[in-house]
Amino acid sequence: QVQLVESGGGLVQAGDSLRLSCAASGIIFSVNNMAWYRQAPGKERELVAGITSIFNLVYGDSVRGRFTISRDNAKNTVYLQMDTLKPEDTAVYYCNARFGSFVGRSGFWGQGTQVTVSS
Repeated sequence: QVQLVESGGGLVQAGDSLRLSCAASGIIFSVNNMAWYRQAPGKERELVAGITSIFNLVYGDSVRGRFTISRDNAKNTVYLQMDTLKPEDTAVYYCNARFGSFVGRSGFWGQGTQVTVSS
């Protein structure tokens, strides 16, 4: 059974930092591309950041330079370091494991963790 369990969300003020973690089980973690997506109320789910099995990185335009994705294959965990948070970063953040590109809603998903940034 595949499980992706996110943690680290919460309520912070603009300019603060948060670190999200996603622990994976039931998959061969090292061969999966891993990503973080987010969905704000009334908006489409969007790619925040992705890291491939060979450590290529991709970032959404709105977070590039502020967020950093990383992975620890020994711990089956992917991280999202979020710095200089803005109110518009408020959303539910989802962890995703997949093969292939980061386009579309394929692969396995976590239950999501809420990030709220107050101004």
